[in-house]
Amino acid sequence: MTDPKSKIVPREQAALLSQRAREQGLTVVLANGVFDLLHVGHARYLWAAKNLGDVLIVGVNSDASARALKGPGRPLLPEEERAELLAHLASVDYVVIFPETTVVELLKAVKPHIHAKGTDYTPDTVPEREVVVAWGGRTAICGDPKDHATSDLVATLRRRFASESSS
Repeated sequence: MTDPKSKIVPREQAALLSQRAREQGLTVVLANGVFDLLHVGHARYLWAAKNLGDVLIVGVNSDASARALKGPGRPLLPEEERAELLAHLASVDYVVIFPETTVVELLKAVKPHIHAKGTDYTPDTVPEREVVVAWGGRTAICGDPKDHATSDLVATLRRRFASESSS
């Protein structure tokens, strides 16, 4: 059995793997996010993204970029652990930790056929859509409705712990 950690690769290796896959006629899909406190919404999104093509590369925001996006106290899990959890999913072929607050530079390096985004977006609201169109790629919205969010889970946990500690 292959060590899931071997699926965590640097951006440059992801770009080479993507290029090889395209040369073999395979469809490359890139999905991205913070993936703090992995939940069923994440799993459904990534499963749906994998079903759009042959090779799924998942970009994970670094700790610094996650903090810049989500605010103080986030992420809850360090980037290496978030990446490893994703690497354990059968639908995920490769994981790349990226330091920027947007996925633009990773998209430019990997040049996927499809950039998969969750249902909290529409094709017109994905900020990176024009970047992907530049090389003939497309943006796809996939996954289940955005009924699951780490922020909601964190708020629920904080309420529960606050009520238990005040009892």
